[in-house]
Amino acid sequence: MAMKISAAIITFNEELNIARAIESLRCCDEIVVIDSGSNDRTIELARNHGARVIETHWRGYAAQKNFASEACKHDWVLSIDADEALSESLEGEIWQLKKNGPSYDGYTMPRLAQYLGRWILHSGWYPDRKVRLFNRTKAKWVGDYVHESVEVHGTTGHLETNLLHYTCSSLSEHLRTMDRYTTLAAEQIVSQKKKVKWRNMAIDPAWTFFKSYVLQRGFLDGPEGLAIAYMAGIYTFLKYAKARNMSPQR
Repeated sequence: MAMKISAAIITFNEELNIARAIESLRCCDEIVVIDSGSNDRTIELARNHGARVIETHWRGYAAQKNFASEACKHDWVLSIDADEALSESLEGEIWQLKKNGPSYDGYTMPRLAQYLGRWILHSGWYPDRKVRLFNRTKAKWVGDYVHESVEVHGTTGHLETNLLHYTCSSLSEHLRTMDRYTTLAAEQIVSQKKKVKWRNMAIDPAWTFFKSYVLQRGFLDGPEGLAIAYMAGIYTFLKYAKARNMSPQR
């Protein structure tokens, strides 16, 4: 039987990204968009580009993506975010995989991020391999708060070409995103009953900057690499500061 693939995308106010994401999914046999209350043109654009749209409430990242997988017609699911797109070479790899048939239960792919208009090859951001193509009977999304990932209960293979990730186009956008994610990260720390220590807020941010900019060669990514390192340090401080503020033990 020929390998058929459903693409799954979760959305909320993604009118600037959704068309690009869908247009890159020509190798898929259906495209399912799970929308959690967009008030822009996301739903209209998704339907105009041939996607099946399901409107529903927000469950959390992993739960929403599992809901999306379950809503697909086919067991093989290609899950991408609205701000991602397949490169032409990755699309070609997937076409070839469909032709030959899968040898594994899930596949990782390297993710190449564009930040402030520059493709980032260092800073700990690349190759950033993620499982995004998987047999849903052997895999599921896990992660209660932030940084959800696919857990494969079986074998995992590797695709070689890039999933493109169009991240923040401005520092203001990065700060807004970071505020949301540091809150989720702080909630995770509190739920795990981890105590925030002095060193977490005073030393860890500086170490995070050094690791990104020096050890992971962020300096080779130019001014954007410097911005990434600074933002990573701020992220580390904020998640611990917010966790301390949330914790009844402070």
